[in-house]
Amino acid sequence: MIIDSHCHLDKLDTSHYTDGLAGLIAAAQADGVSQMLCIGVDTQQFEPMLAQIEAYDFIHASAGLHPLGVTDLACLATLEQQAKHPKVVAIGETGLDYFYQQENAELQQQAFAAHLELSRRTQKPVIVHTRDAKADTLALLREKADLEVGGVIHCFTEDWPMAKACLDLGFYISISGIVTFNNAKALREVVKKIPLQRLLVETDSPYLTPAPFRGQQNEPRHVRLVAQYIADLKGISLAQLAQKTSENFTDLFLKNL
Repeated sequence: MIIDSHCHLDKLDTSHYTDGLAGLIAAAQADGVSQMLCIGVDTQQFEPMLAQIEAYDFIHASAGLHPLGVTDLACLATLEQQAKHPKVVAIGETGLDYFYQQENAELQQQAFAAHLELSRRTQKPVIVHTRDAKADTLALLREKADLEVGGVIHCFTEDWPMAKACLDLGFYISISGIVTFNNAKALREVVKKIPLQRLLVETDSPYLTPAPFRGQQNEPRHVRLVAQYIADLKGISLAQLAQKTSENFTDLFLKNL
């Protein structure tokens, strides 16, 4: 069984399933997906997202504000309340994205720091998004993160020095369908070096659909393709990869439940 450690179920088009979201979830289960983590990126959308997954005890949630959605810090009080919900196992998606937005870098940093402090207070791990912001991301993790609680760098696309720095801090690294893309040769070399005991797999669905389904909507069932690709890179079986990444997920997100 495989765990999709990062998906956005509330953003998926489920109209092609007779039973809507229930049908999509059943399709994922049929492909061996045992659990999912549905990611919060907006405090206003948190309650509707939670309502969609409330009935599924194998679907967990996070509470966070995506760096590309940061316009002010007024919602952080709301975020703190949302983070206390028993279905919430992580803080984020948070972090820094200078690829799309650099003009509000200082505001992003303040929001990221607030998430890290919330992770410390709630003792829930943090889910980190980072793009074109290596130095600032690492600086804030070193300064503000509770390294005993830890977290994950999700959808990792950076180089080996960045990966090693995150691993040295005790963070996990999650790999998405990007690893299957033709232009991801450098990432594949990094993935080969990431220790199995610090690895997670994800879809980030509905985004980043792995080959051979690029151009279509991504779904949690495709995490199997990501896992198989990584297993092949590492020269191990899919079963081994699935078992270890599932253990890692449990150790990171569910150990305090």
